[in-house]
Amino acid sequence: MRSRRLLAALAALLAIPALAQAAGHEFTPKQHERLTRALDIQGVPGKVRYRYRHPIETLEFFGIKPGMTVADVLPGDPWYAGILSPYLGEKGKVIGVGLPLAMYSSRDAADSERRRARERWPKSWVAEMKAKKFESDAPFAAFRAGALPRRMHNTADVAIVARALHGVHRLQVNEDAPHLRDLLADMRRVLKPGGTLGVVQHRAPQAHSDEWADGSNGYLKQSRVIEFIAEAGFEFVTASEINANPKDKPTEDDRVWRLPPSFRFGDADDEERARMQAIGESDRMTLLFRNKK
Repeated sequence: MRSRRLLAALAALLAIPALAQAAGHEFTPKQHERLTRALDIQGVPGKVRYRYRHPIETLEFFGIKPGMTVADVLPGDPWYAGILSPYLGEKGKVIGVGLPLAMYSSRDAADSERRRARERWPKSWVAEMKAKKFESDAPFAAFRAGALPRRMHNTADVAIVARALHGVHRLQVNEDAPHLRDLLADMRRVLKPGGTLGVVQHRAPQAHSDEWADGSNGYLKQSRVIEFIAEAGFEFVTASEINANPKDKPTEDDRVWRLPPSFRFGDADDEERARMQAIGESDRMTLLFRNKK
């Protein structure tokens, strides 16, 4: 059964035109201008990532427009909540989505203060983001996967999962933990019927072993991501190469965090850092799914 599903995912992947760049969404000049303004007001640490993360092209591909409600998994400032709020405007809304609290249970067992901080995260994150927003920006809400309030069911037009799937996939594969299933189930619940799920994820070479590409090294195979999201009840729509980086060619001795902005590669010299900087951020898949009605 698993092999048949994998073959189906591969067939869908191979059916994508090599140069597919859009899913039928195209910004109007006014929407493009509005997003450009939202990007211009971000701080320098965010702006230096634009060349790798292509925020205009990515949000256009996901079909995100002012006035929408957008759920952002592992939301950050600016990626993507800090960009979305001024772009969506006061008629829109940004819903931050934290990973399931149970993911951290063993890590926080001996640190009660850290555990309480994680429990308070939905309220504390909203307060933190609210303090930074302008009156014309979209308001914020938040929840943790596995604890979606009923009032938020069927409220989001789009959900974004950017560079966040590898951790929950690793735990599902290696510990049979339910966190990935819980996350995707809540993505279906928070989205309106027919709503859009947009995914950006570090991409493993298809020829590498499944063991290496289980998420522990930051990378997942594109065929596998399409497979498990389809299994959760989403319809795969299309893919884009807007966040591809052909310079990133990891071996099975590599981890994604060797690359910028992390540069975690042990006792390496300046020459190695320069080599990683020349590669840039990781090769990434950019995928579009539809929430089945």
